[in-house]
Amino acid sequence: MSKFAEPMARLIEELKKLPGVGSKSAQRLAFHILRSSDDDAEALAAAVRDVKASLRLCSICNNITDVDPCNYCSSPTRNQRLVCVVEEPTNIAAIEKTKHFNGTYHVLHGSLSPLHGVGPDQLRITNLLRRVEGAQLDEVIIATNPTVEGEATAVYLSQQLRRPGLRVTRIAMGIPVGSDIEYADEITMLKAMEGRRDL
Repeated sequence: MSKFAEPMARLIEELKKLPGVGSKSAQRLAFHILRSSDDDAEALAAAVRDVKASLRLCSICNNITDVDPCNYCSSPTRNQRLVCVVEEPTNIAAIEKTKHFNGTYHVLHGSLSPLHGVGPDQLRITNLLRRVEGAQLDEVIIATNPTVEGEATAVYLSQQLRRPGLRVTRIAMGIPVGSDIEYADEITMLKAMEGRRDL
């Protein structure tokens, strides 16, 4: 039997479904919502409903958007001949923070992971291949994460995307700025050596 009233227990159970939220965090959030004003609680509920009702995937790049095509794909100021492939929509924010990329994006919504049952058919690769066939692209930058799954995805995509006149590149990896070389693991050091450039 639950130690909380049924509505509170139900809210805690729903909050526990969120990534990174365990039982204690779910309880804290539930009690915070309970203590909030009716207006704040209703605003939270309305925001959740609005996200589900208003957001969808861009028909071109698969980014989460409220307009189709998204702002990146429809922008006349962005280089439509340059596509950066990322695993998740949240990766776009990290690239945009640099203020040095002016191309468009393609979101895979994951990476290849045979151990978890994620193959090419579970990712948004088909419309990337259609996009490459149907548009005049100069370069596709593969910006998947530097993990085993991300590397496997990058290798797979590089094989699928290879075409005459299309440059397929991978983001550089290596020693983070501000860190010490002596603490780098061998894979990081190897990537840093492979990605070296002229000064």
